[in-house]
Amino acid sequence: MKNQLIYLNSNDGGGWLAFGGGTHVELDKHSSITAIQDFIDAHKGTYLFTCLSYDLKAQLAGIPSENFDGIRFPMAVIWQPEFVVRIKQESITFVQGKKDIEALEFINRFLEEETDQHFHRHHITFTPRIDRETYLSQVRKIKEHIQHGDTYEVNFCQEFYAEDVELSFELDTYFKLNAITRAPFSAFVNWGEFSVFCGSPERFIKREGEKLISQPIKGTAKRGNTVDEDELLKEQLLSNPKERAENIMIVDLVRNDLSQLAQRGSVSVDELCAIKTVETVHQMYSTVSCMLKEQVNFLDILKATFPMGSMTGAPKKRTMELIETYESFQRGLFSGSIGLIEPDGNFDLNVVIRTLIYNKQRKYLSCAVGSAITAGSIPEMEYEECRLKINRILEGINA
Repeated sequence: MKNQLIYLNSNDGGGWLAFGGGTHVELDKHSSITAIQDFIDAHKGTYLFTCLSYDLKAQLAGIPSENFDGIRFPMAVIWQPEFVVRIKQESITFVQGKKDIEALEFINRFLEEETDQHFHRHHITFTPRIDRETYLSQVRKIKEHIQHGDTYEVNFCQEFYAEDVELSFELDTYFKLNAITRAPFSAFVNWGEFSVFCGSPERFIKREGEKLISQPIKGTAKRGNTVDEDELLKEQLLSNPKERAENIMIVDLVRNDLSQLAQRGSVSVDELCAIKTVETVHQMYSTVSCMLKEQVNFLDILKATFPMGSMTGAPKKRTMELIETYESFQRGLFSGSIGLIEPDGNFDLNVVIRTLIYNKQRKYLSCAVGSAITAGSIPEMEYEECRLKINRILEGINA
């Protein structure tokens, strides 16, 4: 497998495959965030792929993290790959890089892995970084902050991890997990010592010309065993006042973020509390859009919107401070973003959730999960929601 590879998989027969060498920039905690836009400007007219860590907030919002970091993923990666291939159903098109025999052979081997259903089995035991009682205690403390008016909603996350993991057959592992999740913003990243197995159902933000679109998810329900049960669960999610309140609070936050970039009067809520069904769960999402002011660049958009509100809470800055106080790990790429910047400046970025992240050198495997804590949250139910979101992933890797 190529040492540098990013696969963006929409699970509708389409995707983007980037591989080979090329040029890139990596940011660490000492790098200036302006390096992101500098690299984009220096490579205009080409396809770029990016991985953005949640902990870019240290520079964006002045909130560093001193929590434990088992993965140690860079703060950001921006990459101009040697080869970029557009996959649509049965066709592949080279949009960057010269088509040659070696590249075609690599693509064929890659696609064979996708169709091969004889997956390898693993025997990995995950440990929660905090136990159930600690989780419940932290949620109660967060609710006290909500009662005191410090915050309205906090996306509180926990990490499940495994150490001394020899994870071979990484591409096989991705397709095994993808067969479970079938998520529309799925991604596989192989970057040096890191592998990322992402089954995200959520779009962070997309640019189409002068239009900017964000689609935050807040609200989750399990899948039913029958069509009728599925419909009932969707109706219950749609009418659940707590889930709707969570979603609407984040919609308000996203509207505020976009208003910093928008032409006057152009911020619009195009969908409110709609239901989307993926392989493992039902999700409540909304769509917020705006028309951009002139000469707004990628970094401008990042400064106004990142990290995404669905993974922080509201108000954003104070809530991120509380997250650092009560969480037990450094999120890194989890609740960050993976995506593509096209030659014309359009881009599409996901939210890194439902994701396993692996450090090959440290043999450390991480899977984090969160839920939105509000005044109406019942700690035990929040814990169960977290388990619902990731159990299929944690169990699936060993199936």
